[in-house]
Amino acid sequence: MTTETILTNARLVLEDRVISGNIVLRDGVIAEIAEGNSATGVDMEGDYVIPGLVELHTDHLEAHYSPRPGVRWDAMSAIQSHDAQIASSGITTVFDCLRLGSDADDGFEVGEMRAIADALALARAENRLRADHLIHLRCEVSAADVLDHFADFLTDTQVRLASLMDHAPGQRQFQTMEQYTLYYKVKRGLTDEAFAHFIARRQAASARYSDTHRQALASACAERGITVASHDDATLDHVEEAIGFGVRLAEFPTSIEAAQASHKAGMSVLMGAPNVVRGGSHSGNIAATDLARAGVLDVLSSDYVPFSLIQAPFVLADEIEELDLATAIRLVTATPANTVGLDDRGSLTPGKRADLVRVRRETGIPIVRSVWRQGERVA
Repeated sequence: MTTETILTNARLVLEDRVISGNIVLRDGVIAEIAEGNSATGVDMEGDYVIPGLVELHTDHLEAHYSPRPGVRWDAMSAIQSHDAQIASSGITTVFDCLRLGSDADDGFEVGEMRAIADALALARAENRLRADHLIHLRCEVSAADVLDHFADFLTDTQVRLASLMDHAPGQRQFQTMEQYTLYYKVKRGLTDEAFAHFIARRQAASARYSDTHRQALASACAERGITVASHDDATLDHVEEAIGFGVRLAEFPTSIEAAQASHKAGMSVLMGAPNVVRGGSHSGNIAATDLARAGVLDVLSSDYVPFSLIQAPFVLADEIEELDLATAIRLVTATPANTVGLDDRGSLTPGKRADLVRVRRETGIPIVRSVWRQGERVA
């Protein structure tokens, strides 16, 4: 039985322009797009209709699973709470980050992330989810046990993306100690002696494990066809290393030089949407808007605030004269989808999945009014 929905009187955000018209959804895909209004259909009242947002890097599920230090919430409950906020923010495809690698001070035990992945698979099988959930493995290469954690996912087809991270002090995200001190010493209430011991242990682990683990994980991902992301690249040497590993996504570069080199090498440069909304990085690194003005920003991620992903493109279109709304929306739809090989979604194109968001926005913060995934209303 054919199912069809017509949305009319909409401002349709295509990949290269915005048109006033109608869009026909049939059997889960976009069937037709036309300028002008249809005599029948659901009146969008002049609201924007954009592709469903594609989120490649969010730590938000972890925050629901472990809402306080030492607290573990029921995995299915955490997933459904996370999914509801994701969908209501206009995100129809989300790569949930699961952190691999721990030490005495941080991280999850071996098996915890596997249990969450199993719960995600069960939630999908039981039709509990509004958004399409895939897995992004955040691999802390300086952790002694990261390969043990990774072994839990060797046959999991939900895994489509893996990032290679090293958060040791004195490099990448934390090239200076000021932000590292705030992030770890002040927030954790460590004494000077305890903090010095913490730093020494982290730096020793990085020196011992990072290179070996980075190579092993990149090779394993290449064998399985998993997209690899670099993380917090700061130097040209970091970028050259990423090129050698076949990296397609450069997450959160911390210098303009690294961002430019990554973009030139054909990687998609990802920055945080909260960075755009706040007007700068919370850790004192480069501003995403500066990369957008330089023409080397390709993808936005909500990171730790899901709603920022729908808000940030409008901020960029408002603030950067050379960046129109259609181009800004591609940062959260078509480009992230294409970067990870999801060629069936990300644009308002006949034949693509009918993943859509109705957005009302004249000024200020946009309002998500409706969300469809594969033609079905989910929010």
